[in-house]
Amino acid sequence: MEKTNERRLKNSRYITGFDGIRTLAVIGVIVYHLLPYRLQGGYLGVPIFFVVSGYLITDLLLQEYEQNRRIDLVGFYERRLKRLYPALVAMVLATAAYITLFQRSLLTGLKDIIWTNFLYIYNWWEIGHGQSYFDRFNGESPFTHLWSLSIEGQFYFIWPLLLIGLLALFKQRKQIFQILLSLAILSGILMAALTIGGASSNRVYYGTDTRLFAVLFGVALAFVWPATKLKPVISQRLRFTLNGVGVASLIIIIAMFFLMSGQSRFTYVGGMFLFTIFSTILVATIAHPGADMNRLFSNPVFSWVGKRSYGIYLYQFPIMIFYEAKMTNIAAHPLFHAAIEVILILVASDLSYRYLEGPLRKYHYRHIGTSIRRFVKKQSPYGWKRLWLVPAILILIVAMTGAVTKPSRANQGDLALQKKIATNTKAANARNKAIKKKQAESKSSSQATEKLESKKTASLTGEEKAIATDYQLSKTELDKAKVMKVTAVGDSILADNSADLQRIFPQMIISAKVGRQIWDAPDVIKGLAAKGQLNDTVLINLGTNSPMSDDQLDDVMKAIGPKRHVYWINTHVPTRNWEREVNQKLQEAPAHYDNLKIIDWHSISKNQSKWFYDDHVHPNPTGNKYLAGLVARSMTKTEK
Repeated sequence: MEKTNERRLKNSRYITGFDGIRTLAVIGVIVYHLLPYRLQGGYLGVPIFFVVSGYLITDLLLQEYEQNRRIDLVGFYERRLKRLYPALVAMVLATAAYITLFQRSLLTGLKDIIWTNFLYIYNWWEIGHGQSYFDRFNGESPFTHLWSLSIEGQFYFIWPLLLIGLLALFKQRKQIFQILLSLAILSGILMAALTIGGASSNRVYYGTDTRLFAVLFGVALAFVWPATKLKPVISQRLRFTLNGVGVASLIIIIAMFFLMSGQSRFTYVGGMFLFTIFSTILVATIAHPGADMNRLFSNPVFSWVGKRSYGIYLYQFPIMIFYEAKMTNIAAHPLFHAAIEVILILVASDLSYRYLEGPLRKYHYRHIGTSIRRFVKKQSPYGWKRLWLVPAILILIVAMTGAVTKPSRANQGDLALQKKIATNTKAANARNKAIKKKQAESKSSSQATEKLESKKTASLTGEEKAIATDYQLSKTELDKAKVMKVTAVGDSILADNSADLQRIFPQMIISAKVGRQIWDAPDVIKGLAAKGQLNDTVLINLGTNSPMSDDQLDDVMKAIGPKRHVYWINTHVPTRNWEREVNQKLQEAPAHYDNLKIIDWHSISKNQSKWFYDDHVHPNPTGNKYLAGLVARSMTKTEK
């Protein structure tokens, strides 16, 4: 009976359509990571996966229950493990082996990453230990995306048990549907409540409880929209209605892909919940045999990609991160490099599908003893294929070696940079306190102006001459810089440059943090204003770690206010594909903000490889002098 049940499900028309919707989801996720500035909401492909999984699994289990009056739990778990586990294990171990051999700076937490993924609890580990899903620069992990597979694994393990209990307790499906819908709404409310309450972005984004509504929507749909009970022949009016609703939901989903930023507050206080509702509607129209939506999503290309969507999702991060770590000119040719990465991802996923997922999915593990005996025979039927065991064992050994190896820095250049940033940050914080105290005790601004006027005739001291020489500044520029009260907000680039900037601007207060994102800046700026540390002149150095949207830039400018002078250093980040887009947005921004001026670091630093550390992004001591000098000349020239 179970085989009959599986055959019925496989022969249903909606299966091919779901290959298409998986394709839509995986395209969104990949394009988001390869060209993030072009598809803000590409991360929303994951809720689509959740809805489809919830619907398909529940529909299968309900069909089995109706036919057999029972659910074969052992058989279900066996099928799920055979479908998902081999590819996951292969990807995790292969990635761990690569890290051990070629990218040892990523060894941190590798042992925990391996075992939490194998137990499908990695999303909870990431909440306390992982980086933000939207952090695209600072040691980006090739495992970050696996959080969603842990939630799927938890669902596959727990849901059949709960389903059996619900079917035993409630006779009517309507009652179960209402319970599931209520739980989905509670999950959405929890996501919003934690966001409003100030919970970490990782807690909200990775939590099973906060993301459960997407799975539950798919599960609930299966109770009121069972695929095998939907009529293939319906009235023209109903058919047009289903098609119209399906197309409308698809248009809305695509629009949200382009418009809904993963860093927007709205996303977590209702936006993602709303997106999931439209995804559920789309799934329902594709599942209905009387509608035409299935045909829209059923074509050879979508079918090919959909069948490999699991492998594509698995291998996207490792391939992108390892590839980009070796390239230094991605920003110059983002589309070219994106095309190469897509090809590599498709090749890896196809090989996985053909030679790993497919064969092991059909393999009967109860015959493993016989297979081993046949494998070790002198005249083995496996022949030369046995040689594949050698690289498999080597990968396992290297991966396990990496798991127990103490993390190390990639090279001395990285170590020197990180040590310098840490030292500069500590020193800048100390200088900030001294500056704040001095400013509180300072005389009126008119007296500061008189001091500046008197300096015009005074000669430079020995230290001042050294500063002017080091940073190529005139006496006038240096005199202006010494009395300017500036607040600087930025990321690790600013932290790297802080000592040089405060040498020129002795009254500059600096707030710099490694990994700081554009969406963090408004709260930082408001905090500085509340402490009385937001001066009339503000320097911003953000855009290195991620792309930025117009709304995010606007949020920063609103937090600063229209009455302050704002100087924004554009980006030099040739190893990331968003460099050009960020700089283009900054170039256009002064047309919208009268108080904003752009300091063009990118133009003067381009092709100056000797100015940077080995990461090609952070200026070395030589580069810092050029950067600080450029900032000083730009600000003293235009400051009134």
